[in-house]
Amino acid sequence: MKRYNLGDRQPSRTYASQKMSNRNLYYASSCSYMATVSFGFVIGYSSPALPQMTASGGPLDENSASWFGSLATIGGMIGCPLAGWLVERAGRKGALMMTALPYLVGWSMIMVCGDIGMLCLGRMLTGLGCGMATVCCPMYVAETSTKELRGMLGSGVQLSITAGILLVYVAGMAVGWRSLAFIAFCIPLCALVMTLKLTDTPRYYLARGRKQEAVRALSWLRGVGADVEDECRDMEESLDADAEQVSWRDFCKQELYLPLRVSIGLMIFQQLSGINVVMFYTVSIFQSAGYKESGNLATVAVGAVQVVGTLVACAFMDRAGRRLLLFISGLGMTLTCFTMGYYYHQMQLSPATASNLSWLALASLIVYVVAFSVGWGPIPMLIMSEIFPVKARGSATAVASVSNWCFAFFVTKEFSTLQSMLGQHGVFWLYSFCCALGMAFVWRLVPETKGKSLEDIELYFLGKAIMNRKVTVNI
Repeated sequence: MKRYNLGDRQPSRTYASQKMSNRNLYYASSCSYMATVSFGFVIGYSSPALPQMTASGGPLDENSASWFGSLATIGGMIGCPLAGWLVERAGRKGALMMTALPYLVGWSMIMVCGDIGMLCLGRMLTGLGCGMATVCCPMYVAETSTKELRGMLGSGVQLSITAGILLVYVAGMAVGWRSLAFIAFCIPLCALVMTLKLTDTPRYYLARGRKQEAVRALSWLRGVGADVEDECRDMEESLDADAEQVSWRDFCKQELYLPLRVSIGLMIFQQLSGINVVMFYTVSIFQSAGYKESGNLATVAVGAVQVVGTLVACAFMDRAGRRLLLFISGLGMTLTCFTMGYYYHQMQLSPATASNLSWLALASLIVYVVAFSVGWGPIPMLIMSEIFPVKARGSATAVASVSNWCFAFFVTKEFSTLQSMLGQHGVFWLYSFCCALGMAFVWRLVPETKGKSLEDIELYFLGKAIMNRKVTVNI
């Protein structure tokens, strides 16, 4: 049986002949990235802040510090479905603006409160903002981008997260935890002001029957003088089939189930790639390589490597394609996780011998971070923003994002259990195996979306669903 390929159908109209200006598009994407810069700040905040907060006279003890770290994940799980509901009711722009509110309230509480309960509540609210950002930001970028720039701009979501992590690491070397919270507070405040100028996405307006506003939004995004009628017509043709509202029963239909399977699978394998474990061992690997007093320097160095790797992904996303970068990334992580497992196995057998291999662990760490950053870091979120039909984009994106947060919590929570069962080396070998499985998943189920409009991608999954029904009937 012939496999339905995303390149089998005639592509939608191209708009290369139009005189487009992408200035407003870049501005709109940059505004949405502010939410994910804040996301990165939340993720990285614990690293410089917790040692200060648990020091003598600090507000947290060891037990409350562990809760302070994990509550952001719980907030993220709550924020995803909330954002999925908001993007359909308040619009993509409205939901993006509302993402700033939990950030602002949460960081305010961390800045001014000394009570453990209020600090933990503030931390959970910042996590809530992170969960909302994982739904709103990729969706807004995907629905406003051209198909030629969507890969690069979509990868910018992960780039902004890594930039936020690096920013908090660098700032944490110079200021205390309350001042760090103030810096974090300023980011969503600036985002809220900048977002006021934005338009909502053309696809959101068309889905609500507001064509004139959609044309105005598209004209603003593509530049004055651009002929947007053909692009608007392509969007309308796709939306005609999506006129009815989505219900939870629709998730059992193959045209929605198939892309949801792809997105959730990518999110799960992203977390099973071992990124949390590798980041956990960053300082110990640097110390074993001879950098005994360079814990902060190690985190900054790894943060900088992440930013550089994600910049490479942005540059090549629309040239190499999603699948190739996922394969390259997966292969790099498979080999480096195996190598780090070998290093810790040798350390267990013969510490003296392992000390001569510390350079190998350090090199593997750096290569691993680069490999993750060029593929499995940015692409799962990018593909999530591309593959769902408009009518279900809010709810389906929320479901996929929740799966990511749940597995992030599970992997972090069960790390100690796995370590006691398998040893340090066994954990790395397990994640090496998971990276290889992730490559097989990509080869079998993930389509190439490079250079395709969102409408083309929707028709691809619709075509697969129709083919599967025909096969079932013939049997």
